[in-house]
Amino acid sequence: MKFSKICIISICLSTLLCFLGCGSIEPSHEYGVYIGADPEDLEDRDLPSTIVIDAQYYSSEEISSLQVDGHIVYTYLNIGSIENFRDYYSDYEDITLGTYENWEDEQWVDVSQAKWQEFISAKADELMDKGVDGFFVDNCDVYYQYPTEEIFSGVSNILEDLKDKGGYVLINGGDSYVTEYYNRYYSLDAILDGVNQESVYTCIDWDNDSFGVNTDEDREYFSDYLNMVLDDNKDAYVLEYANDSEVEEEVYNYASKMGYIPYISHSLELK
Repeated sequence: MKFSKICIISICLSTLLCFLGCGSIEPSHEYGVYIGADPEDLEDRDLPSTIVIDAQYYSSEEISSLQVDGHIVYTYLNIGSIENFRDYYSDYEDITLGTYENWEDEQWVDVSQAKWQEFISAKADELMDKGVDGFFVDNCDVYYQYPTEEIFSGVSNILEDLKDKGGYVLINGGDSYVTEYYNRYYSLDAILDGVNQESVYTCIDWDNDSFGVNTDEDREYFSDYLNMVLDDNKDAYVLEYANDSEVEEEVYNYASKMGYIPYISHSLELK
């Protein structure tokens, strides 16, 4: 199940500016996701202690500077699909499985293919060499789209390899895959350190490019998922989208009650 997608479209800028001009509670200073931000976008910002960036577009010096300022830095890493703006897209176009619904510039990848697993491992090494502290792993949901034993094994091989590199592994979403893995092995130790789930308390109205509050049913589903993760002594993060101060306060109160580490973004651009 997947309701939103990292680093995708922009909500109207005027909505964001309107929100910033209104009174709002202070953002969380424990966690923040900025994978749509370039290095200059983060300059002179009051950033939280743990941040997620797309380190492919940062130098090792820029990453080191963030760490010197006291930040833990995780990098975005897309293991289950490939965007056509990536400079390596043409090398893997032949092992794509189908178009990512609503995102014509992105294709699901056959993660069972050895050349894709080798590529992700090499890309992860490259990012670790830049000095990142770990990975924000996106699109394990390829298993939800293609629930075969081959895809399950491919995702598992990739995640186990990432864990062996010594950095923190934070999976974005991936509820179908992670639940299946836990049901098979009764432990998530080999594949992750934490899970980030988008849109647990809030939701996105794609038709109107706006944010709202999730249904009780959807919230309960994702809370059950995150509680499974917590019960296995792993971290549970939530990435919510809101531009209403009352909803923000509700999110923080809910996350505090449930034991989740929250970040609220005012824009899908995640800058």
